[in-house]
Amino acid sequence: MDGLTDDVRLVVPPLLVVVGLLGIVVPVLPGLLMVLGGVLLWAALTGTPLAWGIFVAALVVAVAGYALQYLLPGRRMKERGVGSSTLLLAVLAGIVGFFVIPVVGAFVFFVAAIFLVESGRTRDRAMAWTRTKHAMLAVAQSVGIELVAGLLIAGLYVVGLVLT
Repeated sequence: MDGLTDDVRLVVPPLLVVVGLLGIVVPVLPGLLMVLGGVLLWAALTGTPLAWGIFVAALVVAVAGYALQYLLPGRRMKERGVGSSTLLLAVLAGIVGFFVIPVVGAFVFFVAAIFLVESGRTRDRAMAWTRTKHAMLAVAQSVGIELVAGLLIAGLYVVGLVLT
């Protein structure tokens, strides 16, 4: 390998992994995809069967993480009476809020939208606030699942670095 390839292999993949992990906690970037992308780039630049095996294992963890991220919190919200349309409107409001009030606006608009939609649906503020809290817990659970998946992938990457 030439010097530039070695430099890229040593700097870019771990940078993608770290920035991806931060992107999971502060949802500005597609965090889990960046972590997985860092491992993919490392595997491609390393080119060994072990590196590709680490990437395949990371891909399995990412797919499982995404599946759990959408199945568990969604089921929890449905059990608590929060509708899919409420969540869709809240996500759209969160996107708008991100641009109105950078970073924190996404959370503020998301929560406000859930409360407003549920208030309109139920005509009961106490019930709307209860459902809003359930939705916020489900979102926290979703972020937690994604973070655990990202940390597992980062751990696989570190194991791959040590073994190569």
